[in-house]
Parts: sequence; C-alpha cells; structure tokens
Amino acid sequence: MSSDPKRMIRIAREQGADSGQSTPEPLDLGIRVRELRKAKGWTLEQASVQAGLARSTLSKIENGQMSPTYDALKKLAQGMGVSVPQLFTPAQAAQVSGRIVVTKSGEGQAHATTTYEHELLAGSLTKKQMLPYRATIRARAMEDFDGWVRHGGEEFLFVLTGVIRLYTEFYEPVDLRRGDSAYYDASMGHNVVSLSQEDATILWVTSLA
Repeated sequence: MSSDPKRMIRIAREQGADSGQSTPEPLDLGIRVRELRKAKGWTLEQASVQAGLARSTLSKIENGQMSPTYDALKKLAQGMGVSVPQLFTPAQAAQVSGRIVVTKSGEGQAHATTTYEHELLAGSLTKKQMLPYRATIRARAMEDFDGWVRHGGEEFLFVLTGVIRLYTEFYEPVDLRRGDSAYYDASMGHNVVSLSQEDATILWVTSLA
C-alpha cells in the first residue's frame, strides 16, 4: 500500500536528464567571484567590506589560493547579492531563459496509489529544480501506509481543501486546514492522512536537489 513518491521524483529526474544537453565544464570559483565583483564595479577592498571578509582572503579566493569554508561562501554570496548555488553557476547559465509550462486544471499527469492520488504538474518541463503536484489524500490512518515515506530534498505542502493530519518522524502530528502549509526536510519520515469526510487535497512541491 505504498504511496511511492520516490517513483514520481525518479520520473522527473529522468525527464530532466533527457534534454540532450552536454554536461557543463567545472566552474572556477575564483573566476566567477571576480566576474561578480567586476560586474558591480567594486574593488577588492569594497567587495571585502560588503562580504565581511578580509581583503587578503577575498584575493586568495579569486586567485584560487584558498578553498573557502561554507560560512565564508555564505558571506561572499550575501555580499555579492546572489545565492550560494549562484556562486557556482556560470554567468550565461544564470541568465533568464524565459521557460514556461502551463498546466490547466485536470490536465496533469495522473499517478494513483492506494494512499494518494497525485497529479504531476509541469510534467513536460525538463531540468526542473522542483516537482510540483496536486495530491488527493485517500489515506485515513497511519495503518494505511507500509511505513514512513522518505526521500531526498525538501518539501512544501499547502492545503487546498479539507483537513489533513501531517505525521512526521520527529514531531507531534499537526492538523492543517485549508490555507495552512508546512515546509520540512523530506528525508525525515512523513505521512499525510485526511481527517475530512471527503478526500482532502493539497499542493505538494518537492525539491529535486
């Protein structure tokens, strides 16, 4: 009686891999940081102040003489006005691509199980960073599952109709109604049951990172 969301995530990843694009060359962090700094017209001194790092540290990073800690990367990203992943994204790849996929109501890809009925949204879009789907919650008790659902990434759910109970491995169950939401690490065991007389529906968004 497994809901098998891992299968949906695997399908999305396989669709993304089938894009025919070649694997990009490894990015030189020092060159990328220098490009970001120069794009802002900053000197090393100005950039180091913005990032809260010593000028010598920033210089070593740009010249490939130092591998920054994650804390230093966070400071550097914040100072440059980008996210940490964008520090490792080539400038051309970071440009707006203008992609869009519209999924009309009821036109998503259906994946029915004994506990959930999933409607995968934006199914034709490759190279997604998120897996969005609408789910109808059939389960009414924890006993309807074979165990905890776990998978990689993070997950966000938003209650569209009805009332649900969100069970998580490390926290007390929480009841959520229409308009309520939750964000959690998907590697933590989690299950959702409907408390409504009719099946509740939720919007689920799972990261594919």
